[in-house]
Amino acid sequence: MNRALLTMTFAAMTAPTAIAADRPNVLFIVADDLRPELGCYGSAASTPNIDKLASRGVRFDRAYCQQAVCNPSRSSFLTGKRPDSTHIWSNGLHFRDRNPDVVTLPQMFKEAGYETRDVGKIFHNWHTTVKGDRRSWSGDEFLHYANHGLDTAMIDQPLPANLANKFGKDYGSVPICEKRDVPDEAYYDGRVANEAVRVLGEIKDKPFFLAVGLWKPHAPMNAPKKYWDRYDAVKLPKLNPARPNGAPELAFHDSTEILGPKGKQVPFTPEQAAEVRHGYYANTSYMDEQLGKVLAALDAHKLAGNTVIVFLSDHGYHIGEHGLWGKTSCFELDARVPLIVVPPRSANAGKSTKALAELIDLYPTLADLCGLTPPKGLEGKSLVSVLEDPTTSVKPAAFTQHPRPAYFDRTEKGVPEAMGYSIRTDRVRYTEWRDWATGKVIARELYEHAKDPGELRNVIDSPSDAEALKDAVQLLNEQVPPAKR
Repeated sequence: MNRALLTMTFAAMTAPTAIAADRPNVLFIVADDLRPELGCYGSAASTPNIDKLASRGVRFDRAYCQQAVCNPSRSSFLTGKRPDSTHIWSNGLHFRDRNPDVVTLPQMFKEAGYETRDVGKIFHNWHTTVKGDRRSWSGDEFLHYANHGLDTAMIDQPLPANLANKFGKDYGSVPICEKRDVPDEAYYDGRVANEAVRVLGEIKDKPFFLAVGLWKPHAPMNAPKKYWDRYDAVKLPKLNPARPNGAPELAFHDSTEILGPKGKQVPFTPEQAAEVRHGYYANTSYMDEQLGKVLAALDAHKLAGNTVIVFLSDHGYHIGEHGLWGKTSCFELDARVPLIVVPPRSANAGKSTKALAELIDLYPTLADLCGLTPPKGLEGKSLVSVLEDPTTSVKPAAFTQHPRPAYFDRTEKGVPEAMGYSIRTDRVRYTEWRDWATGKVIARELYEHAKDPGELRNVIDSPSDAEALKDAVQLLNEQVPPAKR
């Protein structure tokens, strides 16, 4: 089936303002801080609902975010523009502050006559003064503006003594790790799932774009106890905390999100590190269960046959690897994300692809699948040809970037000192750290993935694949010239 026929199968080719009866709906599901730690990606994680979803569509094994922190990443893929175009590199600035007239992904659907709804965390809002983006939605947003550290169990139940905080530090208002025997609805995601199911019932007879933003597996690690109990902690993958040999100091960060403020940090004991890692798996299983409720409702309403389903994460995460906790690096573990796309009546259900993909590709892909005309200036490429033939590719590389300090907006200067620009090709990850004021390259990294998938050896001074390095340098400089900000 060629690309034109595929698109015609998914969407009637009508004018954007006139919605055909068979123009597909979109269910757009976003997890938070989730690396590809899922059963369908070969992980020990218990994620039966996402695994089932992958069996219905195409799983992207090499998908990458554009910046590994919430607001810049979400602002990027929801506008179809890279962070250097949105000028959003931190959590504290709403994307509309610098892009007041940009047409967001859901806004495109709304302007085309779709019912667009937001349940949960889609745009990142907590650190910004603007609460959400009502311009993008047909109805009020639900549980979209909140703080992960305030996700306390909504029950009148004291914490059992044997589950008290063993860490001596909290994540906001709750311990970093907590196991309560409570229902799913005690925390944000259980309530998000219930509301998404309700909204589906409300909009099921209209063409819709429903965005469901799940708050987990983002810290704190406080999924209900039954999800912790899915795992034998002794059998979970062991942590290798080794830093990459030869990596520059700029490659790392202070892990303040989990370890607390610099200067007051107490490193985790091996027992504590294992507990946090266990909690990440528990959070992931809890998130998976909530996603399953939404997918079950879609099937119950017999909507799956005319709905494009997209599942992704805003960025990856470290749980102790490289000595890092959290995100905000340019390493593979932070840059790589899970991505599953399920078109209606997919001819490639259950297949995976090695095609390099970026989250900014989702905007043109969904416009393509639904027969809409996207705004000009999108910086991603449609992945429809990959959905048609998973052995093909649409781009030679994926780009991720991150500033230093990681949270520069919280410093006295308020601007970056350096920016890391990282490119992932088929064979290598190449990163340049550039002085923010001058554009001068001040450090470089090269990881050869065929030999070193864990990125534990920076071989920039002794590459075994000189041609791959040459190609990566050229591609990076074509995308981000040394003088560009």
